[in-house]
Amino acid sequence: MTPLTTFLSLIGRYGTQGFAVSIFLGLALPQFAAAARPLLPITIFVFTMITFARVDSAALKELIRRPAPLGLACLWLVAAPVALVLAVVAVVGRGSMDPGLLLGLAIMAAAPPIMSAGAVALMLGLQPTLLITAVLVTTLAAPVVSPVVAEFVAGGAVPLDLAVLIRRLVIFIGGALAAAMALRWWLGEARIRANKASFDGLGVVMYFLFAIAAMDGVLAAMIATPGRVAGFLGVAFAMSFMGFLSAELVLRPLPRSDRFVLGYATGQRNMGLLIAALGAATPDTTFLYFALAQFPIYLMPQIVKPLANRLRAAAPVPSRGT
Repeated sequence: MTPLTTFLSLIGRYGTQGFAVSIFLGLALPQFAAAARPLLPITIFVFTMITFARVDSAALKELIRRPAPLGLACLWLVAAPVALVLAVVAVVGRGSMDPGLLLGLAIMAAAPPIMSAGAVALMLGLQPTLLITAVLVTTLAAPVVSPVVAEFVAGGAVPLDLAVLIRRLVIFIGGALAAAMALRWWLGEARIRANKASFDGLGVVMYFLFAIAAMDGVLAAMIATPGRVAGFLGVAFAMSFMGFLSAELVLRPLPRSDRFVLGYATGQRNMGLLIAALGAATPDTTFLYFALAQFPIYLMPQIVKPLANRLRAAAPVPSRGT
């Protein structure tokens, strides 16, 4: 092993702790946040590519032979966030909601699950195959599904250029898929699987850079408008916990470990994918909600780790994912 892969492997072994620490380091480095903001699309692209490259082809074929669980998981990961966001909007009131927050919630509902969801499942020792495959399918469908859902949830009060958003998502996701195929051809699936810890570590590094970039303006907003920041943060954590609860209550046909990881993915959405596609058109308050929504994404793996340990002890399953 080279010093680089050794370093990445070390980071990867402490993945859940690394996720939690990186968000606070990003917040503590505001002087670098503005400079790092252009790195947002790059970090998202790299993590998307890595996730595509780490697909377990044998497990994928097995899932395709049993399409019902995969279909249910994909349908859930598309429909459940929309239902949860619409419920929040109905309770708060569309007319009384900040337009930037409304667009942020629309982006959360429309975005596919975070690409790191499968990696988090692996770090927690849970079977990731169904989750990873469902994340891949919903991400590949994002250029068609996400813009339509975002416009539907946001309504006419927050206009979106659907054609531009679709084109950018096609280029972004298609490019990541092509790069992943090239990486699999170069390294081979067996070698990628053997270097699991190194890829986990690379993911933590990417998310550390992402955290710094995403925290641009957050510390200033905390000082200037603490009430707004607290409210946005509360909404983000509420969405995360509602994802777990709804999946546990509704997805009874699936094993509990699958319900658990799908619940995680329900509330943790790849908003950065749409933020990267929107680019400079993203309103400041929408970017603030996107930034604050990273806190549950980064902290939840550590928060739910004891529950995952109990699940694993009660019904241990072999982890085949890479």
